[in-house]
Amino acid sequence: MVARITFPASISETLNYNEHKVQKGVAICVAENNFLLPITAMNFYHKLDWFNQRNKLNERATTKTMHVSLNFSPSENFPVDKLNSIAQDYMERIGFGDQPYLVYQHKDAGHPHLHIVATTIRGDGTRINTHNIGRNQSEMARKLVEEKHGLIKAGTTSNELALAAPIQNRLEYGKSETKRSIANVLKQTINLYNYVSLAQFNAILSKFGVKADRGKEGSFTHRKNGLLYRMIDKDGQAIGIPIKASSIAGKPTLAYLENRFTLNETNRDVLKLQLKNSLDNCLMQRPTSLDKMIQFLSSQSVQTVLRQNAEGRIYGITFVDHKNRSVFNGSELGKEYSIVGLAKKLKTEKQKVIKLIHTEQKNAEKSAQQMEGLVNDLLQTEPGTQHIPFQLKKKKRKKQRGI
Repeated sequence: MVARITFPASISETLNYNEHKVQKGVAICVAENNFLLPITAMNFYHKLDWFNQRNKLNERATTKTMHVSLNFSPSENFPVDKLNSIAQDYMERIGFGDQPYLVYQHKDAGHPHLHIVATTIRGDGTRINTHNIGRNQSEMARKLVEEKHGLIKAGTTSNELALAAPIQNRLEYGKSETKRSIANVLKQTINLYNYVSLAQFNAILSKFGVKADRGKEGSFTHRKNGLLYRMIDKDGQAIGIPIKASSIAGKPTLAYLENRFTLNETNRDVLKLQLKNSLDNCLMQRPTSLDKMIQFLSSQSVQTVLRQNAEGRIYGITFVDHKNRSVFNGSELGKEYSIVGLAKKLKTEKQKVIKLIHTEQKNAEKSAQQMEGLVNDLLQTEPGTQHIPFQLKKKKRKKQRGI
């Protein structure tokens, strides 16, 4: 089981995301906890009102909503009652057993998974401390839940849990309405990936043909801390009409993103380790060029983004892990994963391969020369009898007949 936790800024957007899936027939609300009414008697507004009532008990808190996803192996198709038991056990172990929350079973991915929407505000108005909850409480809870319920453990080589990005193709200008298409990309990335800067967020969006743009420095948009979203082509060039962030559902503005940067900083250690493992696995294959490394990482759902200056010189490298939904600059992972460190590693591997090829060529040439000499010795026919022993060259004397 893989557990992911995010902290959206809006309870209504988070609830709407899951309810929209229900309307489309790809999700079911399977359980509620600490609500006045059963799920069969509640509509969207009943659920939202109950969350809002609780959240109003603490006006100072900035993080009031928690969104959890519990992901299982494709082979683990459990009945609803077991899924509810797993969700309840997990929420109790991370300290949310008494909190109002809703459990949704989603069926729109290649693996079974649950989404849990919860409030961090207690009944007395205090807020549950969620600092490092992913690394501490959640990680421990995950292991205990796996053991108790007999789940396939996260990270096992034969049953690795795949969390594929839900958007499979880049947006293409003219094939769909720009604003709606961009909004769909944002809905499936902005709160589901872990990133800590606008550049890292754009590294994610680039895969889907979208860019968040602050405008040129000194422009009105830049001075007012505005943000535009644009479609981009495969070369990263903007195409079509830009869309104001404030006009998109959920208002994914610069201020909203900056809040995400801060929240995401607290839950990166496990994600960093997962990405480093993927990179180490790649380097064990001994790639001899940057292109070969990028190609191998792509096969492992890791996207490589090279950062270049105006002259086209590469000065940095960023990795987007679409399986675990995280983004890291190479230098964040360690100097050996920076563009300089990787260049040295790839150069060393290339030199090793060249040296090996030269050695094999020399050995082959030597073997060929030895074989040629042996063949010549066997086929050589020299005149005379210089190689015949003296005893064999003596003429045989005739025997005299006796008288």
